[in-house]
Amino acid sequence: MNYQNDPSLNWKVLAPLVPNPGRYPTLPTLNPHQELALLCRVLFREGYNDHIAGHITLRQDDGTMLVNPWELAWDEVCASDILTINEEGRILDGRWNVTPAINVHRDMHSLREDVRVVIHNHPEWGSVWAACKRVPPIYDQTSALVDSDPVVFDEYHGTVNDEKEGRAAVEALGEHKWALLANHGVFLVGKDVRQAHLRAITLEWRCRLAWRVEALGNGKPLDAQTAAATGKMTDGNGFPFLWEAMARREIRRDPRVLE
Repeated sequence: MNYQNDPSLNWKVLAPLVPNPGRYPTLPTLNPHQELALLCRVLFREGYNDHIAGHITLRQDDGTMLVNPWELAWDEVCASDILTINEEGRILDGRWNVTPAINVHRDMHSLREDVRVVIHNHPEWGSVWAACKRVPPIYDQTSALVDSDPVVFDEYHGTVNDEKEGRAAVEALGEHKWALLANHGVFLVGKDVRQAHLRAITLEWRCRLAWRVEALGNGKPLDAQTAAATGKMTDGNGFPFLWEAMARREIRRDPRVLE
């Protein structure tokens, strides 16, 4: 990404941080299929690793959606595995099957025009706090990279592939950024891959650290105003260069992810 050409970023703040011109690009040019495959791989390393559970959609300009296949775990997805589906969830292109829970993505994309990425999974630590129906406190800077608390949706009666259950989860999220689904997992959205990535990793980091701090005891949460200011500074566009660094790591691990 060329930060110099992004009017949504404060260039005066970012300019001193940009790598020296002429070294190497922070990421090769990626197509949407490659971005989605990399997002699956990156989030798997962050704890979004409940076997083959979980699905991510990326809405395209023409209204179609890209989605990871149902059969594959997130750490084995390649760009060529990504499916293209229409607004009803029917496969237009791809050699795998789409998740039966695609309705939750279909409904969310239909409800919110600002959302291009929708993520649902059962990450290890987010699922713990969701099971406790508690919002984890913010104990450090990394936990504060996204402002606002997740909402807690306490109405679990079955998997989200049930039309009623899926729509209820979508309605519970409303205009919020992320949600803990009681006795289930997490549900979050973003305007693009960069923002969705930051929200997903921040939520799991926050949940993991809060569990450990409270297990030890005597932790003091970050001042609420400080936490909010940090999140407002970073959440809007994603933390600079973080997505690129994590994506590069996955490309080094397995270059086939881009195939």
